Amino acid sequence: MASAAADPLLPGEASGRRRLGFLPSSIRLNTSVWSELGGAVGDLGTYIPIVLALSLASHLDLGTTLIFTALYNFATGLLFGIPMPVQPMKSIAAVALSSAHLTVPQIMAAGLAVAAILLFLGATGLMTCIYRLLPLPVVRGVQLSQGLSFAFTAVKYVRYVQDFSRSSSASTAAARPLLGLDGLVLALAALLFIILATGSGDDEDVVAVDDGTVVRRRRRSCSRVPAALIVFALGLVLCFVRDPSILRGLRFGPSPLRFVGITWDDFKIGFWEGAVPQLPLSVLNSVIAVCKLSSDLFPERAELSPARVSVSVGLMNFVGCWFGAMPCCHGAGGLAGQYRFGGRSGASVVFLAIGKLALGLVFGNSFVTILGQFPIGILGVMLLFSGIELAMASRDMDTKEESFVMLICAGVSLTGSSAALGFISGIVLYLLLRLRDVDCRALVGRWGSGRRQTGNKAGGDQDA
Repeated sequence: MASAAADPLLPGEASGRRRLGFLPSSIRLNTSVWSELGGAVGDLGTYIPIVLALSLASHLDLGTTLIFTALYNFATGLLFGIPMPVQPMKSIAAVALSSAHLTVPQIMAAGLAVAAILLFLGATGLMTCIYRLLPLPVVRGVQLSQGLSFAFTAVKYVRYVQDFSRSSSASTAAARPLLGLDGLVLALAALLFIILATGSGDDEDVVAVDDGTVVRRRRRSCSRVPAALIVFALGLVLCFVRDPSILRGLRFGPSPLRFVGITWDDFKIGFWEGAVPQLPLSVLNSVIAVCKLSSDLFPERAELSPARVSVSVGLMNFVGCWFGAMPCCHGAGGLAGQYRFGGRSGASVVFLAIGKLALGLVFGNSFVTILGQFPIGILGVMLLFSGIELAMASRDMDTKEESFVMLICAGVSLTGSSAALGFISGIVLYLLLRLRDVDCRALVGRWGSGRRQTGNKAGGDQDA
């Protein structure tokens, strides 16, 4: 990485860091304020569509979810020191918005069931064992499939009109109009602006000099231009331009805090319908892939503990689900998105927490009227960059064999719409390839030699 001498801070940044020296090291700025603010909104391309769809279709209380996820963001920013995302559990949301249409108590029961299992795996250390035993190509396959899945969904958001009252990915047959305040031209303009401002997302330029040495110089484009923040702010302004009447629908004050009554039938339905399909995704993408991606993005930091991440997911949901907050987890896609747009420390998610908390306390559940007018094409553009950043983590496969396992795992995950199915396929394939490396002749020879030695020893004992 670039040295401090080769990477001067932006004007006023050094003095700002000195003034903030009293803050915990986990949320001190590693770049500029604008960079961290840009990273703060980097995962909203996945967060907003799911939460909005559940609020409209399943009557989830948006104000409660905003407040609790803000508290989760505060805690994870302080504890982990990286832009650790807090995102809705996607499989539970998908089931809730499908024909099964889970009720709010059943959604919460599913979240509590997943939380209990992850808390157990983390507290006992089993999650750490799983993390250490998993082959890297299989983990990369899971990351690649999730990243490409986000990218495919993002393209649908950009190309087609969405109906979030039915699903978070309910594309209608109608193509998005070319012009308008949520038209294709607006989405493409946002796409071009982000590319021009941030490029491919690399932090470093590699410059070769005459004597053959290589000098690395850190780019500061992301710090100077908070592209995601500008695009998101534009989307908020367009909400009021598209429908000024939403101001009349706003109600000031937080949503009343209510305890969700969950019956035994709710637990049974929530477990089998929601928790069972969510659990593999939570283990693989919310814990395993997040820990691996964090070590890739932040090699200078100590590796995240899978046990701590697993316990974090469990504790979050044991607090919020009893009050109707959407079941949440961490996600590699969210981490990739926040990193892609400038998040480099826990300050990024703390800024996001402040925004969520303010909106939840001031507007409560009525904020859904504003989100309902947010240009979906812009969300699609933000989600596209998150997905590509996550998928690019798989570029470190050095051999054809590793790439083979990774691509099979990713392909099965995508075509079967199941991370668990792709994971199992990847593990089986990896073991089969390892079996081919076993020298069967040498193994049989050692086994036969051992038998002969045993027989000779037995004969010698009889002679004695």
